[in-house]
Amino acid sequence: MNDMKEKILVTGGTGYIGSHTVVELQNAGYEVVIIDNLSNSSRKVLDGIKNITGIMPAFVEGDCTDLKTLSTLFENHKGIKGIINFAASKAVGESVEKPLLYYRNNLVTLINLLELMPQYDVKGIVFSSSCTVYGEPDVNPIDETAPIKVATSPYGNTKQICEEIITDFIASGANIKSILLRYFNPIGAHPSAEIGELPNGIPNNLVPYITQTAAGIRKELTVFGNDYNTPDGTCIRDFIDVVDLARAHVVAMKRMLDNSDSDALEVFNLGTGNGLSVLQLIEAFEKASGVKVPYRIGERRAGDIEQIWANPKKANEILGWKAVVPIEETMSNAWKWQCRCAGN
Repeated sequence: MNDMKEKILVTGGTGYIGSHTVVELQNAGYEVVIIDNLSNSSRKVLDGIKNITGIMPAFVEGDCTDLKTLSTLFENHKGIKGIINFAASKAVGESVEKPLLYYRNNLVTLINLLELMPQYDVKGIVFSSSCTVYGEPDVNPIDETAPIKVATSPYGNTKQICEEIITDFIASGANIKSILLRYFNPIGAHPSAEIGELPNGIPNNLVPYITQTAAGIRKELTVFGNDYNTPDGTCIRDFIDVVDLARAHVVAMKRMLDNSDSDALEVFNLGTGNGLSVLQLIEAFEKASGVKVPYRIGERRAGDIEQIWANPKKANEILGWKAVVPIEETMSNAWKWQCRCAGN
């Protein structure tokens, strides 16, 4: 364990990607404060983090849309130097039904954080963005220079607007740095099976649906469309292991805090650089777990992009970060996590 480094605030830190990032930050020697309203996570996640790292992070149950709650947090936890912002609503379908909820949660949270950063001498913010900002790409793999397309959902739009808010705030002369990380498709769980993806109710994401179907919780998996212009007719995505993704946040934070020459605003795509189809992913799971997944082909789903995968060269070269966990291992960890959840 390194000597204790700077204090970092992780908003949404008990969530799926947030909790894995807290683990990597603590393992790298950072002191972590979490704020989460537990709307899509549980306090039990804190025990999982402690079991892995040996450290219980400071935890505030609160809502980042409330400026007073955040001000109090900064007063009570003096010396926060960086923020990683995961506090956001994130289901595409739900965002279409409840746009105001998404705009309020995702935009107000960010505005509050940015407003408080200069007051409390916070140097940098890592923003959790998404490859949805590229829409249906003209070419693959996709790099950071690809055009931003009109968003197909309020969720996607909040990511674009948040990027613009950060850009405008820095352009106004605010003395902060920011790194925008555009994720591709995070999957898997921590190899310890102490933390993982635990959606409330029916999962929106493919991998929890696969693992729950394999576990017999769901009758079958529906594959939305097999008539796309791809080798097997199903959609292609860049699936990235959640621990690989979490490591990228630590590297980004270190760059903002330690590298005085880095630009005030930087953007990186985080993916493996390989596209996998839905059927290939199911196959990888079956191979890793030895369990068959019953599935049927359904209609295409509105708003689904046909194929998108990353060109992660910029993150590989500038951040010195690379996705390294093989897909079979990721699926094996996802299954281990599912079995543990089913056992509880």
